[in-house]
Amino acid sequence: MNSLTHLTNSIPWQRLTTAYGRGTDIPRLIETGQYEELASLIEHQSTLWQTTPWVLLILLEELAKQKPEQVSSQEIQLYLAVASAINVDEIDSQNAVETMNELLDEKYLWPEDEEDDELWWEEEEPRGYEQEAFFSYYSFSYLLLKDAIPVFTAIMKGNDQLSPVIQELLLMLQSKDASTVE
Repeated sequence: MNSLTHLTNSIPWQRLTTAYGRGTDIPRLIETGQYEELASLIEHQSTLWQTTPWVLLILLEELAKQKPEQVSSQEIQLYLAVASAINVDEIDSQNAVETMNELLDEKYLWPEDEEDDELWWEEEEPRGYEQEAFFSYYSFSYLLLKDAIPVFTAIMKGNDQLSPVIQELLLMLQSKDASTVE
């Protein structure tokens, strides 16, 4: 079993939510490189979802293994969509759980049975969307994207076609304070 399959299989996708329901289809979408569909599931109307940091973790690990000319604009657009939902200047790890793996604790996961999902969504704070967990989706997504800056920079240098959109992405990952200092 390769590392991508192992990592993908270790995440309880069916118990994590997306913009349109459960994350059950995400492993197949990752495997088949359906970045536009993935983007619509992990970011919608500037909202990030339970699945977002996990999708980024997997995709960014795979991105680091690709040659710049192999990277698709749809994949970079996915990262851009997530970055555009994050207000970098409001990222403060004090409001997040300590580790990303904590987001897979039972208290944040949805039940295995999807029968009552509509009722779950009607709750004031659905499971996994309490303030600390919800903020963590943004915080860890930002950290994952920020850690990938060297990868994005290498792709930008090796793929002229993607260079403008990657430059835009890199600017989004800077805080306003950092961008005014430069």
